[in-house]
Amino acid sequence: MDTLQLKEQLKKQIIEFLNLLTVKPEDIKDDQPLFGEGLGLDSIDSIELIVLLNREYGIVIEDPKEGRKILVDINTMVDYIEKH
Repeated sequence: MDTLQLKEQLKKQIIEFLNLLTVKPEDIKDDQPLFGEGLGLDSIDSIELIVLLNREYGIVIEDPKEGRKILVDINTMVDYIEKH
């Protein structure tokens, strides 16, 4: 799977896992912050994203500081997935 396909898949998974009924994959920009002003996710959503990474990609994030570095935007998440 190439990077563009992975980004598209990850956007769809985020929408599905977080039940973002009004959001479409094309609404999420690759460099748009996922939290705060960007997509508007909160700390509960971050836990769901960590579960998503574990279930779908076998990535275990135990350190919250590491999670904050990974869950910035689609680009950082895909980069981390590709490296691991």
